[in-house]
Amino acid sequence: MLKLSEYVDIIVPRGGKSLIERVQNDSRVPVMAHLDGICHIYIDGDADIDKAVAISVNAKMRRTGICGSAETLLIDEKVAESQMPAILKALHEEGCEIRGDKTVLTIFSDAVEATEEDWGTEYLDSIISVRVVKGVEAAIKHIEKYGSNHTECIVSENTKTAEKFLNEVDSAIVMHNVSTQYADGGEFGMGAEIGISTGKMHARGPVGLEQLTSYKYQVRGNGQTRP
Repeated sequence: MLKLSEYVDIIVPRGGKSLIERVQNDSRVPVMAHLDGICHIYIDGDADIDKAVAISVNAKMRRTGICGSAETLLIDEKVAESQMPAILKALHEEGCEIRGDKTVLTIFSDAVEATEEDWGTEYLDSIISVRVVKGVEAAIKHIEKYGSNHTECIVSENTKTAEKFLNEVDSAIVMHNVSTQYADGGEFGMGAEIGISTGKMHARGPVGLEQLTSYKYQVRGNGQTRP
């Protein structure tokens, strides 16, 4: 099937990472898929603490094995001491392992040290990596380096900062004050979801029947000719 470009218009692989990776590498037919779902939550310096806790716990722990589950939590250094303990405590009490940078380790004693590999890992499990960053610019740079262009969220009451995050993060789905677990075609009102695409050609993000369609242009005239 991967070589039947004369007969097959597109392939949408559903399955594990190894299957999707092979299809993407070997196919002569266009492929619509995402390989990793390394989703981020960024807690801004102007975040509401109640929203930060609720969104972080839901985004990670509602269903840990789906592609919209948050894998990395980024926290503005401005609120690291005031908000991070409550967020990490709530996650820890739900059974989530916290893997943090050195700042996280000094503030939250139940965390274990994160490695470089953690920042680019899709756990699909009750594990989250946590890093303290210097504002939204640093959060965006971290996502650019380690993300998979799937789904990211900013938690903030500052609309200007939120708009910057929404506009500059180059992922298929970018959210403001909402759990990344809403990254789903059904939740977007698209009906049954075929998959999520992190590519930049044609459909991107959740893909339903309408998103799979392509265009043709029907032009009707009455003898017009182009000069």
